[in-house]
Amino acid sequence: MTQEMSQDMNDKICVITGGAGSIGLASAKRMYEAGARVMLVDLSEENLATAAASFGDQDRIATCTADVSDSDQTRNYIAETVAKWGKFDVLFANAGFSGTSAPITEYPDDIFDKVMAVNVRGAFLACKNALPEMNDGGSIIITSSIMGVTARPGSIAYITSKHAVIGLMRGVAKEAAPRNIRVNVLAPGPVDNAFQLEIEERASKASGTNVTEMLNNWISLGRHAAPEEIANTAYFLASDQSSFSTGSVFMADGGMHI
Repeated sequence: MTQEMSQDMNDKICVITGGAGSIGLASAKRMYEAGARVMLVDLSEENLATAAASFGDQDRIATCTADVSDSDQTRNYIAETVAKWGKFDVLFANAGFSGTSAPITEYPDDIFDKVMAVNVRGAFLACKNALPEMNDGGSIIITSSIMGVTARPGSIAYITSKHAVIGLMRGVAKEAAPRNIRVNVLAPGPVDNAFQLEIEERASKASGTNVTEMLNNWISLGRHAAPEEIANTAYFLASDQSSFSTGSVFMADGGMHI
C-alpha cells in the first residue's frame, strides 16, 4: 500500500456496527489502513476482543458491546465514540440478522420481529443518534443485500428488512444533504463467510438442493465474494472518493441481480 493511499482517511473517525463480523471487520481494516480511527460495535464482547486484537495500533481502535435494536445501547456506543475521539465522520450501520427459512404461512412471528428489530430498527436508531454527533461532510452507509432489490421464497423477514433499509436510506439522505452528509446503501450478494453459510445450509436443508452451487450459477461472475471485496466498496462510500454520491444503492453482488 502506498503512502498516499494510507492517508486517504487520515484522522477520520468511523463507527461500524456488526464490527466483529466478516464484512464489518474487513471494512474496519480497510479504513484503518487508510489512517482512520475505528469504533467496532457488536453484540459479543468476546468477538470484539478477538477482532480488536487483530489491529496493530490499539490507539486507533475501540470497541463497544451493544444490541443495536436497543435505544439506550445505541446512544451509549455513540456517546463512547464521542467521549474517546470527538465527533465522527463515518457511520457504517452493518449489523444484521438473517432469521430463518420458512414460507410466509409458517414464518414465526417472533423471528420476523427480531429480524426487523436488528436490521431496520437498528439502522434507524444508528442514523437517528449518530447524525447529531457527526461532522458535516461525513458519510453514512447502511448494509442491505441482493435481497433488498430482488426476492426468493422462504426468507420473507430478511427480504422485507433489506428492502426497508433502502427506503430508510433515501429518507435520511434527503434530510442529511444540507449538511453535506452522504447516505448510501451497500448491497452485497453472497459472501464467503459464516453468516452466508448459515443461510445457505438452512436453505439447502429446506429445499433439498445445493443452494451454494445454485447461487454460484446465478452470480454472473460465478462465485461468492470475499469479505475484502465488499469492504472495498464500503471504503469507497466512506471516503471522499464518493463525494458526489448520495441516496444510492451500490451493488456488490457479482452481477447476481442482472
